[in-house]
Amino acid sequence: MVDIVLGFDFGIKRIGIAMGNTLTGQAQPLTVIKAIDNATRFSTIGKLIDEWRPARLVVGEPRHPDGAEHDMTLRARRFANQLNGRFNLPVELVDERYSSAVIPAKRGEIIDAKAAAIILQQYFDDHANN
Repeated sequence: MVDIVLGFDFGIKRIGIAMGNTLTGQAQPLTVIKAIDNATRFSTIGKLIDEWRPARLVVGEPRHPDGAEHDMTLRARRFANQLNGRFNLPVELVDERYSSAVIPAKRGEIIDAKAAAIILQQYFDDHANN
């Protein structure tokens, strides 16, 4: 069975979203939500969930390079819990250290969807043999 999976790079100003499936195990950037209010964010996410019908959601969990938690770690976890509560889908957290750092970007380029694709690809790679 092939399952669609949506990946999220959570940020205060933007949320990058990627999609992929369990057959190919390949993630690709999908879109960026630029709204900062929760109602608009979750309305947009709800529309994407209705369109793609994912089996699960993956959220990047930011940490310091040494693995220590910081303010955004807790915010990303809260976002993951909200996704689970609102959409009743399993949500997994993936360590996203360096996800944005490995993306070549031009000044001013919005890379959030690409970062979400790296997070989702990490999830697929980690679960390839499971």
